[in-house]
Amino acid sequence: MKLEGIHHITAITADAQRNVDFYAGVLGLRLVKKSVNQDHTSVYHLFYADETGDVGSDITFFEYPGAPVGRAGAGMVHRIVWRVSGPEALQFWAQRLGDGGYDSTRTGDTLRDTLLFRDFEGLEHELVISDSPDEPLIAEHPEIPSELALQGFEAVRAYATDPGRSRALLESTLGFEPRGDGSYEVRGRHRGGLYLYDQAPEHRPHPGAGTVHHVAWAAPLEEHEAWQQRVEASGAHPTPVIDRHYFRSIYFREPSGVLFEIASIGPGFTVDEPLEHLGEKLSLTPQYEHLRSRIEPTLTPLRNPRESWASR
Repeated sequence: MKLEGIHHITAITADAQRNVDFYAGVLGLRLVKKSVNQDHTSVYHLFYADETGDVGSDITFFEYPGAPVGRAGAGMVHRIVWRVSGPEALQFWAQRLGDGGYDSTRTGDTLRDTLLFRDFEGLEHELVISDSPDEPLIAEHPEIPSELALQGFEAVRAYATDPGRSRALLESTLGFEPRGDGSYEVRGRHRGGLYLYDQAPEHRPHPGAGTVHHVAWAAPLEEHEAWQQRVEASGAHPTPVIDRHYFRSIYFREPSGVLFEIASIGPGFTVDEPLEHLGEKLSLTPQYEHLRSRIEPTLTPLRNPRESWASR
């Protein structure tokens, strides 16, 4: 069995509307599912991805209104790394982010030319020029040429005080391949990505707005139960398989403290909405649909920038 790279990355926001404005409006991702946190149905769970909601492009957010800004530390993912096509894309994004009031930093390193920036709550992102054989995962946006758009995830970077503690689980249980530079490649038959460690800062970690909650790795649906058993046999204490309607999930912490999920590829976001209308309405999974009249009034209505494109 092989994991198929990054399935999704879930982070925390305190402001759903500003979140939509940034990730759909500025970064040009498609809001593919507007739902609620299945463990706390009073808050939004927003999903952004490429045009068809593919695994490997999906960044999601739990909204906790009023949550203080957090600070990544040991045992947390601190940077999300995206693929782009080339130097022209980095130049485009530096200009677009600047026009939107967001600072960015170009490394200028000819061996690894990248662009670093943060969202409005401080969540750190990096754009890297991709030489991956994987299919680019691109969303449509009228202001972003497709050849310059984000192309899906390349990696996540996590803080650890002693990454060697995680080696056995990552390599022997999960099949992560060490690359010799402190990073790991996670590659299946169809797609892959990277997991990298950086030395943890001295300050204490503080989860909150602008921090990553967990990273999910992709597994074929038919292998998901076997992954749960494999992780359990390693002593990592996974949860039972949880049906999230759009995919199935197991959760556990790797020894460095980062919360991992293994999420199934499928059934997918079109299980309850047609592709052309993804993210337009509040989607509630079957166990909560009967509570719609109680849940929906508690949520602040959201404006999606995509709704205005038809008039352009």
